[in-house]
Amino acid sequence: MKKLLVGVVLVLAMISCEKATEAKEFKTAYIDTSKLLDESTEANDIKAKYEGIAKEKGSRIKVEVDRLEAEQKSFSMNAQKNGQAWAQQKYGELQQRGQEIQYAEQMLTRQLQGEMGIEMDSLVNNYRKTIKDYGKEKGYDYIYGTGESATVLYAKDAYDITKEVVKLVNDKYKSGAKTDKKATTTEKTDKK
Repeated sequence: MKKLLVGVVLVLAMISCEKATEAKEFKTAYIDTSKLLDESTEANDIKAKYEGIAKEKGSRIKVEVDRLEAEQKSFSMNAQKNGQAWAQQKYGELQQRGQEIQYAEQMLTRQLQGEMGIEMDSLVNNYRKTIKDYGKEKGYDYIYGTGESATVLYAKDAYDITKEVVKLVNDKYKSGAKTDKKATTTEKTDKK
C-alpha cells in the first residue's frame, strides 16, 4: 500500500513538472547600452558640444595659469631685491590667485558636467521611449539592457539588437535635425 501511494505521488509530481515546462516562448533581445551611447550620433554630438565648450573656457583659464606662472618666476627673481615685506605680500597675492584659478576650474567642470548630465538624461529617456516603441512594433516580450548598470549576465549574440537600435536612433536624430533646419530656414525667410 505504501509503495502504491509513493508511486502515485511520483507520477503526479512528474505530470505537474511536465506541465510547468510547457511555458510560453518569449521573444527577447538585448541592447548593449554602453555601445548604444558610444555609437549614437546624438550622444556623440552632445559630448562634442561640451568638449568644445570645455576647451574654449579652459583656454581662458589656461591664459590665467600661464600668467600666474610667469609672475611666480618673476617673484622668485625679485624677492631678494624687494625685501621680505614685499615678498610676503606678493607671495600671499600669488597664492590667492592660484586658489581662485583652481576654484574657477572646479566650477567650470561642475557646471559642464551638470549641463551635459541633464542633456544626456533627456537623451536616455528619449531612447527608452524609442526602445519601448521598437519592442512593441517588433513583438518583443522583453528587451534587456547590458552595460555598466545592467542585470543581464548572459545573452546569445542572436538576441543582440544594439545595431538595429543604434541605426534607429541615429536615423531618427538625423531626420529631426533636417526638420529643425527646415523650420529655422522657414522662420528666417518669414522674418524677411
